Amino acid sequence: MAAQTEESDCAREQTKAEQDVDQVRQRAARDQQRLDSGAVTSPKDLENLQKEIVSLAKRQGDLEDVVLEVMERRESAQERVAELTERVGSVQSKIDDATGRRDAAFEEIDGEAATVTKEREVVSASVPADLLKLYDKLRQQQGGIGAAKLYQRTCQGCRQELSITDFNAVRAAAPDTVVRCENCGRILVRTSDSGL
Repeated sequence: MAAQTEESDCAREQTKAEQDVDQVRQRAARDQQRLDSGAVTSPKDLENLQKEIVSLAKRQGDLEDVVLEVMERRESAQERVAELTERVGSVQSKIDDATGRRDAAFEEIDGEAATVTKEREVVSASVPADLLKLYDKLRQQQGGIGAAKLYQRTCQGCRQELSITDFNAVRAAAPDTVVRCENCGRILVRTSDSGL
């Protein structure tokens, strides 16, 4: 925006400088025409008119230099605007690409969530109501994980190794007994890798 503003300021400045050059050029042309027409006969007026024509020529040259300087600044500003516009386009392209990938990932996650929700409903129908209630309560308390695998005497929920006493209690519990981690309180899921 700053580059565009600079370019537009230069454009206005160039237009004004060109108008000033045109005014000086027109005035010099009128004076030259008066001089050439012979309408001015007084030597003093002729001398003044010639001095003014010389002065106007110098002024025109100075103004044309200003126009050239402004044109160079404007050209530089236009190049900067073009470069920045290209960079903005490149960044916008990257944003669009990232947004597309994000939206695709959201769709995939939503699909997975719907599938998992359906699977959970099927599994939860076969789980006793009091166990499901306990699991949901623990899940809420433990940041979404209510049960954890017991692997090599270690609770995979809190990553703490069970003490010998706690481990022996889990080992002695019947297979259908609900056992919980003494460290985090999660339900422990026993498998062949539990080290029992």
